[in-house]
Formats: sequence, structure tokens, C-alpha cells
Amino acid sequence: MRTVYIPQVNDVGDVEPAHTVELLCAACGYDVDKSELEADTCSDCGASLNLKQNTSIQVTTLPPLLGESM
Repeated sequence: MRTVYIPQVNDVGDVEPAHTVELLCAACGYDVDKSELEADTCSDCGASLNLKQNTSIQVTTLPPLLGESM
């Protein structure tokens, strides 16, 4: 199951970057869906779900640089 979050600015002005969270079956690497999470069983390999999570973060803004730049 893949969930994509868009970049947002929180109440104190900090930027929460765009990121994607992917849930996979740890036994076989299959991308599980919501029904498999509810059943607690991987439909690809039949194992009880032991999840592995991959998170990718995309840089959307950079903080101001301190000091001199090259």
C-alpha cells in the first residue's frame, strides 16, 4: 500500500516535505493493500503479515544558508 503526502507548511512555519510511505510484506516484498492488512495475511505468499516500510522523502525547499557560499 502506497500513501503519498504532499508538502505542507505547519503552524510554526516549518515545511513538512513531500514523502511517500510504502508498506510491503517482509517475507516476499509484495506491495500489500488494505484488505490484506485487515486479514493480516499476504495474498502473494500466504504468510502472516510482518510489514516492512519504505519511506522516500522529496526535497521541496532548502533552508537559508548560513555564512558565505562558494
